[in-house]
Amino acid sequence: MKQGLKWAAAAIAAACISAALPFAIGHADDAALASPIFGVKIPAGYRDWKLIAVGEETGLDELRGVLGNGTAVKAYQDSKTPFPDGTVLVKLAWKRKPVDGLNGAFITGPATTVQVMVKDSVKYAATGGWGFGRFIDGKPVDAAQHETCFACHEAHAKDQDFVFTHYAR
Repeated sequence: MKQGLKWAAAAIAAACISAALPFAIGHADDAALASPIFGVKIPAGYRDWKLIAVGEETGLDELRGVLGNGTAVKAYQDSKTPFPDGTVLVKLAWKRKPVDGLNGAFITGPATTVQVMVKDSVKYAATGGWGFGRFIDGKPVDAAQHETCFACHEAHAKDQDFVFTHYAR
């Protein structure tokens, strides 16, 4: 009986640890799912996070939505910058699809990318405390595309802790 309880306790502990890993998707040791340079993964359960804001990128003909984990939402609600470690933002992008008969109206078309920002001021100190991931069909894009992430954020959003997105209230 004691051995059975030990195994049950070990299984529960393992489940809790696995659930607490916010950046895991699939197998934790699957490096193929991590972004080059930063090692960021698509967070498990991110589609259930709260909406921070929406936008469009007319140059890419895309509609975008930014979701945040609980840490991100609280920081936005409290107007807290710099964002605390543990903040995770996920940007989803889709091609704009015109609605027939409604001139100028669009809905989401095919998905294009999932982009992830993870705040860890120690691990990512060289890039303003942020790690970046850009994914197409669940797989990270090449390192050259990841090299442009921080440069753009630094050039255009340095005063907002390198984050473009403002909270839509």
